[in-house]
Amino acid sequence: MRLSGGAAWQIDFRRRTTGRPTLTAMDIASIRRTLNGTLTELQRAIDNHTVAEAASLYELAWSQAAQAPPSKTKEQRAQLKVFKEILASPEWREEERRQARSERPKARPAPGRPAVPKARPAADTVPERRKTVWSSDAEAATPRTPRPAPALGRPARAKAPALLATSRLWELATDLRPLLEQTARARATTSWPAIRKHLPGLPRLHPDDESILLWLVDEEREAGEPLLSALVTIRDRQMNPRFPQIAQQLGLPTGSTRTEQQTAWSYEVLKAHQHWRHRRA
Repeated sequence: MRLSGGAAWQIDFRRRTTGRPTLTAMDIASIRRTLNGTLTELQRAIDNHTVAEAASLYELAWSQAAQAPPSKTKEQRAQLKVFKEILASPEWREEERRQARSERPKARPAPGRPAVPKARPAADTVPERRKTVWSSDAEAATPRTPRPAPALGRPARAKAPALLATSRLWELATDLRPLLEQTARARATTSWPAIRKHLPGLPRLHPDDESILLWLVDEEREAGEPLLSALVTIRDRQMNPRFPQIAQQLGLPTGSTRTEQQTAWSYEVLKAHQHWRHRRA
């Protein structure tokens, strides 16, 4: 797996966002039509309580939604979010367990075997006398395993998580955007550890996937809306070092110097707070 670093992640970031093949209006219409058909089948599977089919159709729907930019499938993804709540409900989980128990194959009883009589010990058998072993002899005969020497140097660096599938990122972005809107209304900022506390289903992400996720959140924004991705900070409410590249791929130039980028980021945070302050959830 490629680790992010230097300019390599920026090239891959552009490839996975604005570098994707351009879709025509007919392409978008075809994706929507196919996705709507899958959603209809998913609704039918939920109504009929066919658990396995519903799970398969749910994954298929997200893979189809990921073929188009988020801004082109808002209605379909909103419907998928409703389905997700149903599939995660306690009632549905109980139905999953019930169907799993009913479909579990029953083990066949093993055919009976005729009992074999145990052999009787010989009458004249004399038990063998054990040799007395003194503690000093046992210690001398038992080899001692040397203790491993303590490891020197720095502890091993934790591996970065694997990159997620595109459909999974589209699904996570749909869950993340309402949380960032709520953060903007509170005139606050957040961080990835804080986000994971509010979204228990959000795993620890590869830094490249974090960038893609923030781009997806803002790709579907309305014209003139500020970038919610600016609210995801590092350490003590500091600008995410990847924000300038994310903003650039969203059509917002932030300058080339550190000072210009900091100014653009601070202004975007202020605009997000003002824009969402009086908007209802």
